Amino acid sequence: MDLGLKGAAAVVNGGSKGMGRATAMCLAEDGARVCILARGQESLDETVAALKQAGASDACGLSVDLGKADEIEQAFRTIGDRWGEINCLVNTVGPGAGHFFKISDDDFFEHFNIATMSAVRCIRAALPLLRKAEWARIVNISAHSTKRQAPNLISYTAAKAALTSISKNLAKTLAPEGILVNTVSPGTFLSATFSETLRPILAKKGYDSADPYQVNQWIKEEYGEPADLDRAGLVEEIGAVIAFLVSKRNSYMTGADVNVDGGSDFT
Repeated sequence: MDLGLKGAAAVVNGGSKGMGRATAMCLAEDGARVCILARGQESLDETVAALKQAGASDACGLSVDLGKADEIEQAFRTIGDRWGEINCLVNTVGPGAGHFFKISDDDFFEHFNIATMSAVRCIRAALPLLRKAEWARIVNISAHSTKRQAPNLISYTAAKAALTSISKNLAKTLAPEGILVNTVSPGTFLSATFSETLRPILAKKGYDSADPYQVNQWIKEEYGEPADLDRAGLVEEIGAVIAFLVSKRNSYMTGADVNVDGGSDFT
């Protein structure tokens, strides 16, 4: 299927790792120009090289602290100078975890700043460029945990739930302009960071944190909420869904919250 992305200008925040990188790669493979925003220069440089090899000859990466409004505004000024318009904006970054009894007010504020306000600020800064484009799409990455709570994810879940609500409101607000806004709620995906973080925890039970079937077995034992497909997801699988949602091919889906979780009872 031709997604109509050839030559489109796309920005992915958090695009140097995990789901953000996988999304950026999918967009590059379909012919889009891709700019990724993240903090680490080394991972930015490595990902930009991979994007160019995948087909995005005009790929670029900007080192941005997505918790700081002034850096976000400067990044989009730079993108505007480079391309003049944007067709696709994907907001992927998320905060850390924490249990209600163990996190402070400052932790809550920081988690909302990263997961919610980074997307709000990116959208605000991107809107003049999105409005200049013939067609424009926004996708915000929410979370599986907004529908199935976990005590150690309270601030993360609250911040992502706020982002889902904001996305639905923006879908209605921007519909008259033809700008489509959707949310994706991922289940468990084996990003490099996820596997590395869980490696010592799963190793104690004899499981490999890089094996999607063994990760799902651990989730089943610990939380009783495994995926129906009996495995965790691979980041390229969610990247493909996001690529469709921000593409020209998606012409009538807006205000949706799409579960990509290997099967669940969510409605």
